[in-house]
Amino acid sequence: MYKSISQAVLIAGMSTIALPTVASAGGNHALHQTGAILSPENQEIDPNFDILAAHVHRKGRVVTFHMTLKGTAGASVPEANGALAGAPVQSYVWPTSLKPETVGFEGGSGILALVATSHPDFDDTPLFDEDGDGDLLNDGANWHSHWVVLTPNEACGAGALSVQDIPADTNPKMPATWPGLPIYIDSPGFSPVLEAEEITLNVAFADESTVETLSYDGVTSALRVNQNVHAPLLCVVDVFDVASGDLSLPGKMTGN
Repeated sequence: MYKSISQAVLIAGMSTIALPTVASAGGNHALHQTGAILSPENQEIDPNFDILAAHVHRKGRVVTFHMTLKGTAGASVPEANGALAGAPVQSYVWPTSLKPETVGFEGGSGILALVATSHPDFDDTPLFDEDGDGDLLNDGANWHSHWVVLTPNEACGAGALSVQDIPADTNPKMPATWPGLPIYIDSPGFSPVLEAEEITLNVAFADESTVETLSYDGVTSALRVNQNVHAPLLCVVDVFDVASGDLSLPGKMTGN
């Protein structure tokens, strides 16, 4: 069963505890970590997107984002659409409390999220060859990482979010590894590790003080490129599951 998603869900639902150092309660998976955000099983969704736990921890300036799924992480990928217009995207998402400028975007009020995505109809990591075949532009279906800035966008539906568009004739600051798309997206090259039910991304920050009080959520979702390949370019269209840390907050969405 799919759900809509709103800005209020991502902001109000974030875990508000300070980012812990590495602390395990009997294993390396998110499910085994002290302070992990837990989510009940949901029989109505693809188990490969059914979050059991989300966790973020750091060691110095290296931050580990991971999720434990009921099924197999990364085993479900979108069916190719055959064109960029209407192209589907599936993703594992960690919305964060970090400001967009933390990773090099123009400052603003959007939600900075780390995502691992698969989308067979286009490649948005032109600096990297994920499948190692010598072609930099043919491996969008391979799971890869992005930073994105999410903002409310009624053009995507009532209360919906999109990846923030870059208005025509503007030149906002973008990270050095921005892939050139007219949206707030970065392709930093952090390789997702997919191992059975676990997905993990390790991210290094230049200044560890910027992440000392990082807050986060865990989300699995689907996005879609606009049929006219124009603003809004990339909308959040379905949410499969949400793992969130404080059930007393208003606007809370859970996976059941």
